[in-house]
Amino acid sequence: MNTTSDTIRNTSLAIMGQMIFWSRWLQAPLYLGLIVAQAVYVYHFMVELVHLVSIANKIGEAEIMLIVLGLIDVVMIANLLIMVIIGGYETFVSRLNLKEHPDQPEWLSHVNAATMKIKLSMALIGISSIHLLKTFINAQNMTEATMKWQVIIHVVFIISAIAMAYTDRIMTKTLLEAHGKKHIN
Repeated sequence: MNTTSDTIRNTSLAIMGQMIFWSRWLQAPLYLGLIVAQAVYVYHFMVELVHLVSIANKIGEAEIMLIVLGLIDVVMIANLLIMVIIGGYETFVSRLNLKEHPDQPEWLSHVNAATMKIKLSMALIGISSIHLLKTFINAQNMTEATMKWQVIIHVVFIISAIAMAYTDRIMTKTLLEAHGKKHIN
């Protein structure tokens, strides 16, 4: 009787484990949604580019620079989306099997949750930098409080990225030391 209950328990645990493992596919629609968001950003970029071309001879250099910085901002957000879509899918859902593909991003070969966090934080810092530059170029139309808060938020992004990178470094060092001790014992 004990053997039967152990078999049922082991079977139940195996089924539950498989369900948990297969639940990762619930994230696939989220990545597809981000692809739709990417298409929205492409559309927004094209609308802004056409707008810039149509008014370029009617506006000054500062206005052109603000619009171009807006375009760069869209590109950086699109890059962030690509990192999340490709890196997240590869890390949390399924392998993409791109080993021999000539266009495989270099960073994809060593992506994991920790490196993705650091890459994402660096992308956020870049996006924040563009917003800050736009603010400084357009400073005459901004309040001092708005500029102050944007600088504070930017500094918080930088401090957070440094903290994440430092934490990752400590964790990697700890894992390497633990791995080294396993081989010694």
